Amino acid sequence: MPHTRDHARSLADAHRALRTAVPDGQVHSAGPGYADSIALWNGAVEHRPALVLTCTTTADVVLGVRTAREFGLPLSVRSRGHDWAGRALTDGGLTLDVRPLNSVRVDPATRSAEVGGGASANHLLAAAGEHGLVGATGTIGTVGVAGLTLGGGYGPLAGRIGLAADNLLAAEVVTADGSVVHTDARHDPDLLWALRGGGGNFGVVTSMTVRLHAVPAVVTGLVLYPWHQAGPVLARVCEAQHEAPDDLTIQTGVIAAPDGSPALLVLPTWAGDVVTGEDPSGPVTALTRLGAPLLAQLDTVPLATAIAGRDAMFPDGRHVTIRTRSVPGLDEGVTDVVERFGGRLPTPQSGISLHHFHGAAARGAAADTAFGLRRPHLMAEILGIGQDTGGWADEASAALAGHAFPGGYANLLGPDATDQIPHAYGDNLPRLRRVKATVDPDGVFSATPLPMS
Repeated sequence: MPHTRDHARSLADAHRALRTAVPDGQVHSAGPGYADSIALWNGAVEHRPALVLTCTTTADVVLGVRTAREFGLPLSVRSRGHDWAGRALTDGGLTLDVRPLNSVRVDPATRSAEVGGGASANHLLAAAGEHGLVGATGTIGTVGVAGLTLGGGYGPLAGRIGLAADNLLAAEVVTADGSVVHTDARHDPDLLWALRGGGGNFGVVTSMTVRLHAVPAVVTGLVLYPWHQAGPVLARVCEAQHEAPDDLTIQTGVIAAPDGSPALLVLPTWAGDVVTGEDPSGPVTALTRLGAPLLAQLDTVPLATAIAGRDAMFPDGRHVTIRTRSVPGLDEGVTDVVERFGGRLPTPQSGISLHHFHGAAARGAAADTAFGLRRPHLMAEILGIGQDTGGWADEASAALAGHAFPGGYANLLGPDATDQIPHAYGDNLPRLRRVKATVDPDGVFSATPLPMS
C-alpha cells in the first residue's frame, strides 16, 4: 500500500490510540516484538503491516477491530501463521496477533473443549489427551486450530470423526463493527454455518467450542516404497482406500527418501480398536505389504504424540508454494500425474500429499456446512518448498485439473487460483455471500478466497 500523507497520519493516530489503551509491549511497529509477530511459516511472504497489536484478551481484539475501522486501516489476523499465501499479514495496515489466546479448557463430561483462537493442534491434543480424548486436527501439530477449522480441516481421523469444521459447535466472534457475538446452533446459526468451512471471512474467532472423541490411542506410522514400485503400489492403495472402514484414513503421496530420491509415502491412521489395528492380518498392517517397502514403521501411540512428531518435517521460514486440486481417486490419469511430477521433485523438501476424504467426512450433506465437496475424494496438496519451485507446482496442478472436481480446498487456494476460486464452495457460495453481506458488508475481513460477485 502506498503511504500517502493521509495514510501516514492515520497510522500515527492509530498507533497513539492503541498505545494509550493497552500496556507497553503490545503494540509493535519495529523491533524484536514486531519481527516475531510477522515471522510466518512461509518465509517467502513479504507482506509488512505498519502496526501489530498483540491481543491477550477478547477486549484487545475488539479494540483492534474498532481502531482499524476508525482510522481506515486494512486489517488482518494472525494466529499460528501457517497460511502459505501470507494472508495473516496486511501490507501497511494493522495486524492482530492472537497467539496469546491459546488456552484449551476440556470438559470430559460433554466431550468438548473451549479452544482459544490462537491455539495450535498441539495445544488441543495435549489437553484433550489427558482425558483419553482427541479433537479434529490436521497432520501437523503447529497449525492453528481456528484457521484449519474455519476452512474445513482435513485430518488423519476424517473417516472416523469428519472434518474439523464438522466438529465446530460454537464460537465467540468479534465482528466488523467491534461487536462480540456468540454463535451456536440456536444463536446466529447462519454465522456458525458460514464458519464451518467458509474461512476467516466473517470476523475474528477469539474462541471456539469443539467436539472431542474417545480415541485414547491410534495405530499410525510411515511406510515408504521405492519409486520404481510407485505405479503398482498406488493401484493397491486405491483399492485399500475404497475398502477402508471409517476407522482407517490413508494419506499417501510423494516425499524424498533419505538419499534424496523420490519415494512413495503411505501414511495410515487407525482410530478404532487397537487390537485390530495391530493385527498382522488387519487392514493397517496390510499397507506394509503393497510392495517391498524401504521402510515400514507402525506404532500405537496417542494422537498427540504422532502429530507433534511430524512438526520437524515442516519447519518455519522456508519458501513455500502450494497448489491444490481435489480428485475422485487414484485412477490411471491421476496416478500418471503423480508419477510424472513425483518423479521430478524440484527439491528434496518438496512433495505431493493426497489427503483421504471418506467415511464420516463424506456422509454429511453439502448444504449442512459451508464446506462444499462431500463426495469421497483425495485432496491433492502440491508443495513446492524452496526457491524457484512454483513452476513445478503450477505444472502439476494444471496436469491434475482435467481429472479434478471444480474448485479446490479453500484453505490452500492462493489468490491467483482464478479458475478454482469461483467453485471452491460449490452450491454454498450464494448463502456465504448473504452471510458475508450481513456481518461484514464493508469487506473488513479477507481470509480464504470468497468471491462476492
